Amino acid sequence: MSIDPTALRRGTLALLLAGSPVPALGETSVTLEELSVEGEAAPGGTTLSAFGVAAPPGSASAVIEHPVGEVVTAIGRANTIADRPATSIGSVLVNSPGVSVRQGNGGRDVIISIRGNNARSTGVIKNTVVLEDGFILTQPDGASRFDLTDPHAYSRIDVFRGPQSPLFGNYATGGAIAFRTRTGREIDGYEIGVDAGSFGYLSNFFTVGGVSGPFEISLFASDVRANGYQDHASYDTQTLNLLASYTPTPDNRFTLKVINNTLDANIPSRSSLAQYRVNPYQRGCAAAAIAAPGCTTFNLFRNGAFGATVPVTADEGGFGRNDRRTVVAARWEHDLDAFTTWRTQLGFDERNFNQPVFTNAYRGSFPSVNVLTDVTQRGDLFGLPATGYVALAYSALDSHTTTYNLAPYGGPRLGALIGDQAAVQSNLGGRARLELALSDRWTGVLGFSAENTTITGRNLAYSYAARGATRTVADADRSFLNVAPELALVYRPDETWALRGRVATGYATPAASNLFVTPAGLPGNNTQLQTQENLGFDLGLDWTPTETLRLSVTGFYEFFRNELVSQSPGAGLQSYTFNAPASEHRGIEVGADWAFAPGWRGTLAYGLDDQIYTRYSEQLSAGSLTRRFDRAGNHIPGVPAHQLLARIGYDVPAGPLAGLGAFVETVAQGDFYLDNANQLKAPGYVVVNANIHYATDLTAGYAKRLSVYLEVRNVFDTTYVGSAQTLANSMNATTGAQNNAAVLASTTGSVFAGAPRNIVGGMRLSF
Repeated sequence: MSIDPTALRRGTLALLLAGSPVPALGETSVTLEELSVEGEAAPGGTTLSAFGVAAPPGSASAVIEHPVGEVVTAIGRANTIADRPATSIGSVLVNSPGVSVRQGNGGRDVIISIRGNNARSTGVIKNTVVLEDGFILTQPDGASRFDLTDPHAYSRIDVFRGPQSPLFGNYATGGAIAFRTRTGREIDGYEIGVDAGSFGYLSNFFTVGGVSGPFEISLFASDVRANGYQDHASYDTQTLNLLASYTPTPDNRFTLKVINNTLDANIPSRSSLAQYRVNPYQRGCAAAAIAAPGCTTFNLFRNGAFGATVPVTADEGGFGRNDRRTVVAARWEHDLDAFTTWRTQLGFDERNFNQPVFTNAYRGSFPSVNVLTDVTQRGDLFGLPATGYVALAYSALDSHTTTYNLAPYGGPRLGALIGDQAAVQSNLGGRARLELALSDRWTGVLGFSAENTTITGRNLAYSYAARGATRTVADADRSFLNVAPELALVYRPDETWALRGRVATGYATPAASNLFVTPAGLPGNNTQLQTQENLGFDLGLDWTPTETLRLSVTGFYEFFRNELVSQSPGAGLQSYTFNAPASEHRGIEVGADWAFAPGWRGTLAYGLDDQIYTRYSEQLSAGSLTRRFDRAGNHIPGVPAHQLLARIGYDVPAGPLAGLGAFVETVAQGDFYLDNANQLKAPGYVVVNANIHYATDLTAGYAKRLSVYLEVRNVFDTTYVGSAQTLANSMNATTGAQNNAAVLASTTGSVFAGAPRNIVGGMRLSF
């Protein structure tokens, strides 16, 4: 790619005209912002700086900083983090259209779904690549968790929607989430804060950051604990998050990233839908013998291996999680010239867990490495301004998991070993992307990814009877080669309009853990799974007629082949995964932000998501009978058709009360099916939250700024389903007919209720 400085200057001007930024709305952060063209402004009107380090002028920015043609929402701090008690990352990410949030397993664990991808998960994030400060936090098996994510640490979060494998590789069929922590120069001092509220919630956090010569550092630490709003739901978690950079010369930059999170959490029981209606918060469930109506119990082998069982509650079984996540990563950025930057980064990531949950206990260690090297160049191609990007990526995971029966009472107590799984997964691939300013109004994007994934592993499954133990072996030796192209086009007829179209593909290979759980929910052989692939079409517009109004509308239609779908065969059994041969996802996403009067602002994030099977025949068995049932035309379970956030707020713009503000927001979610036969639905809900906040600069003493806030969540104390695991259909062993909705509604191990009315307040003091 040749570079002519004169042509480059002309081309850069044309490129900026083709992708001129949407004007910022005043001084406060805009929480819904489409980064669909080059040069978009960050929330609050500040320039988007490089992840992890403030790059000097002229250096080539990372491609994820200014993604031409992508459908990306930037979420800032105002009304999401800075002036409210953000207890989990879910309350922040729901500000993006197309995102739905479910309660995870314990503590602040949440399940995030983009366009319905991952909506059926109850444990880890799948189909979405997660990054922080440019470092990948998704392990090579596609798993991410948000336990380590304390919202107070972040300054901006970018949500990429739609297939993203051409940019992020494996497991990006749903999209990607890029977190950006506050840099040292953003903090410029230190802050202490505390949040406290209902159900024993207490969060103490500390931030320090600054710049000294070539060094820049920011450090965040927090201790969070709560009793929980359900029985047996207390938790405490500690997070350490370090971002440091060293710039010895203008063309060399080194960045260090360290994250460590520990979690000790009690896990309440997931109830059936029928039990939820009787006892949604599972209260009065300390002991099975005296349990209140609607309490969920699980049957554990009395001897921990086989034979007679006894019912136990979550308390009696000692259900919980004791997990640790450690990430250490480093990056070197080198400017080869004024227009070309070469980056190389290496990361180590270990997920270590001990989870006695329901009828089994899972112990494992998942150490992994991630290597990425890429080159970004700005120049001209055929006389047109262009940005080129090429990358080579490698990641590997060495996992070992043991599974035990839980033994009753005095828990958690380990019973017999029933599974021992060891596997190695590696991904090696390359990616390329070209952004080309075709004219002063048209910008085109061409991207491509190719990646090979290999999985080798063995699972030993043990069963027990009076006559002795039986061992079965399942081996996996799979290799998957996947490619993903992308084409996008952006047209800006003037500075108020941007029209964009995009065609992109994605792929997600099965993880080793998917290959070793049978449809019976037990350790065994499920090694026939294929790669999930999707082809997505996006068509959208961004309209900014004035500096006070911003509107974004995107329509999408995605075709899936071999979609990986997970569901539970029953209480206490592991979720298993299968391939649905063909399915379709289609919908509309709307984001709007309107400062309609001095101090007043309205925000809207809405997603419509309609997902159906177009080709899938499900086999059910009971006793000696086996039947197949056609699911074509049925809605895919777990995916709500509607997701809405609407907020209206007022911040006093001037005068003695400047800094005082309040807002009211509504979070609504539609109902969704819980089974492939579409017999049973989890009900939708509407929750209202109210917030008041105040921030002021301090002139006396050492402190520089004080922020205080108080929030009432679920103002009307609505009882709602906060999470529901997809259930497997069953059939009658005598007639061969499918069991009806009443049977499904009585199947335990599915539902967590959402939080009732609660009040949380806090303060933050900056020095």
